Amino acid sequence: MGKKDRLSGNEAIAYAMKQINPDVMGAFPITPSTEIPQYFASYVANGEVDTEFVAVESEHSAMSTCYAAQAAGGRAVTATSSAGMALMWEMLYVTASARLPVTMALVNRALTGPININNDHSDSMGARDSGWIQIYSETNQEAYDNYIQAMPIGENKEVRLPVMVCQDGFITSHAVENIELIDDEDVKSFVGEYNPENYLLKKENTLAVGPYDISNYYMEHKKQQAEAMKNAKSVILSTAKKFEELTGRKYALFEEYEMEDAEAALVIIGSSAGTAREAARRLRQEGKKVGLIKIRVFRPFPMHELAAAMSGVKAVAVMDKAESFSACGGPLFAEVRSALYDLKNKPHVINYVYGLGGRDICVEHFEMIYGQLFEIAETGNPGEVYRHIGQREQEGGK
Repeated sequence: MGKKDRLSGNEAIAYAMKQINPDVMGAFPITPSTEIPQYFASYVANGEVDTEFVAVESEHSAMSTCYAAQAAGGRAVTATSSAGMALMWEMLYVTASARLPVTMALVNRALTGPININNDHSDSMGARDSGWIQIYSETNQEAYDNYIQAMPIGENKEVRLPVMVCQDGFITSHAVENIELIDDEDVKSFVGEYNPENYLLKKENTLAVGPYDISNYYMEHKKQQAEAMKNAKSVILSTAKKFEELTGRKYALFEEYEMEDAEAALVIIGSSAGTAREAARRLRQEGKKVGLIKIRVFRPFPMHELAAAMSGVKAVAVMDKAESFSACGGPLFAEVRSALYDLKNKPHVINYVYGLGGRDICVEHFEMIYGQLFEIAETGNPGEVYRHIGQREQEGGK
């Protein structure tokens, strides 16, 4: 039986790491993820884990440490945020291309500039094409559960890709919530031992990790990465099924709320889903057919499943907590709109960029958006599809 506790999202991740007892942690502190290595370092100091904690001089070095440990045959973890992950940028690609399943706790924070320590998804969305699996969490419970599921996913022989488990900085990372923890032995059994087929310290099969790749081979290796990301989808679902059998908590690629007969729907990621869900609940009480899809897995992107879930919807608003500066919408919008392209009866799709740098969004904002979706469905005119919400309007056009 699990035990109930009250933990912040950062504490929950650190506790999951303790239960897993990885071989190596390479970490450098950055707000708002600093508490994760801080808590974990206390477990190391107290002898509660056998992990080699490497206090490095930068985030680039943190990921380099994890890369080397994983290549040597160990299980490696790290935690970071924002500019810290940006400093890892080169090593994100190197780690994914070397097919090393490092597990990262990413506490989402706005990327500078101007400097801002609050939440949005610009860090992880900027790394969306780096080759990492990306799993997002709405609550502290989900952050804990997602982290425990991450290792069996990334380490699966059909996948062998690094995984970042994302949660919203300060919103879940520092807020304390009720949480149900799994027994230590159950976590160890669920995650299992890391037994890589090949690694640097395996004398029977010498190999190089990260060698120069000439044009005769490079594209084949990229195709192998792409196939591994495709394979990850079924592994994510099978891992979630085993997790449900263990805990009773159900996970999928995304979560649907009142989508059976929805005519207007939102697509969203992260902690704001709870606020949007409350708006949908209120409107349902008024008899309005609204629904919500909360994306849990952004990489691999659930294109076909998402299209099926929205095949009966008339109008959709995609909520982006990150800018892509494409001049035509945010990153989630681009993916969702593409997913809906092949539908016979495509819904109208609009995009809202919101919450940048920690800007708040409330239930009334979402109610207004649903109202606009019904108007679009009735008139057939979406108007400007690339929109922002929640910002101060400038007076006098200045």
